[in-house]
Amino acid sequence: MAQTTIDTDRLAQFDAACHGDLIQPGDSDYDDARAVWNGMIDKRPALIVRCAGVADVMAAVEFARDNDLLLAVRGGGHNVAGTAVCDGGLVIDLSAMTGVRVDPEARTAWVQAGATWADLDHETQAFGLATPGGVVSDTGVAGLTLGGGIGHLRCKYGLSCDNLRSVELVTAAGEYLTASADEHPELFWGLRGGGGNFGVVTGFTFELHPVGPEVATCLVVYPGEQLGECLQAYRDYVRAAPADVSTLAFAGVIPDEELFAGDERDAFKIAFLGCHAGAVDAGTRALEPLREFATPMADVSGVMPYAEFQQLLDEDYPDGLRYYWKSLYLDGLSDAAINRIQYWAEAAPSPLSTVDVWQLGGAIADRDGRESAFAGRHAPYLLGVEANWEAPAADGANVEWVRDCLDDMRQFSDGSVYLNFPGFLEEGDAMLQTTFGPAYERLVALKDEYDPTNLFSRNQNIAPSG
Repeated sequence: MAQTTIDTDRLAQFDAACHGDLIQPGDSDYDDARAVWNGMIDKRPALIVRCAGVADVMAAVEFARDNDLLLAVRGGGHNVAGTAVCDGGLVIDLSAMTGVRVDPEARTAWVQAGATWADLDHETQAFGLATPGGVVSDTGVAGLTLGGGIGHLRCKYGLSCDNLRSVELVTAAGEYLTASADEHPELFWGLRGGGGNFGVVTGFTFELHPVGPEVATCLVVYPGEQLGECLQAYRDYVRAAPADVSTLAFAGVIPDEELFAGDERDAFKIAFLGCHAGAVDAGTRALEPLREFATPMADVSGVMPYAEFQQLLDEDYPDGLRYYWKSLYLDGLSDAAINRIQYWAEAAPSPLSTVDVWQLGGAIADRDGRESAFAGRHAPYLLGVEANWEAPAADGANVEWVRDCLDDMRQFSDGSVYLNFPGFLEEGDAMLQTTFGPAYERLVALKDEYDPTNLFSRNQNIAPSG
């Protein structure tokens, strides 16, 4: 695309107003600064502002608005849809803003929006505390939380967004404000599950819970030909599992060189992963049935530090691999649904891809659905379809596989999706209206109030009515 031209005098004034770095095409660090986790994303911004603090964010929002620039916001840069960068516009890069401050007596943590879950876990686990995060520690706190936040503590303590006490952000008008149950409560409602539609979040305050430092965990892998009986047993297990347990199943080749050799490495498999948020002895007993569905190919279940468990999948999702993920909330896990899960998992064009089934319910379902904008509390399971591959030449086959799988699996769903596994941005409008249902118009009203010109559009976008 044509290079965006920015007035040099205005740019010089902006540079003088910022304490952080301004990075442009031709700078030695430009390519590193524009790169994000998903190797499919190759955007070339006109300007990247690596903010040092809130003042830089306010200046950057004003500069983008006044110069009519497309605006993207980067936290951890881990969003699979590539929302953190844009072509020809301005990127507000928060990656230098990684501060975490824990109050162990109040059991709260204040977190800057550039922090990852590894940053947050490192500080909270020093006090034997945690808040629900994701399942990959490299993920940014901001993006995951604004989209809901489904992680290893979900059934006991709910979503990441359920544990928010307040959110600090800069609006499209350049106003810095705090949203909480007492201040701007309607905005606080929308920020919990409504994505990055309403401003640039610069900080969060989370409620913390006693977790760890060690937890009972499960990771067991079974032969793929036993997927049907294993998922049927898993369905029964989930119905009776204590709330301390949060688990997921994933089906695919799972070519782990440390666990498998020879023919086993390339064989189709079904695995179960999870942890128990309470006492270790009780957790070991509660997870035991997951290890007895059939004869395992591998079983590395055991007791480990919670922070280490949070990092268990990091190596499976490296920077620069190509990713395309979509999702559906499932009405249940019927035998028919299990059959189709097996079909699509076996049909994956890449050995790195999986079809995942996430246990939901528990504390997620216990919350009043009107309390936040998050739209998935009704579902007992989330289906995640993850295409992960290396070669650009395989893009078409992998994207097609995910889309075909989702089209088929909609027969077991109301069509609503998890915002953090969204596909591409351009696929979003009808998907969002289906997902949010009657709450969609409430989100539009918030967008009209806080971002009527849709300055913040590089997200799972709620378009303003105008």
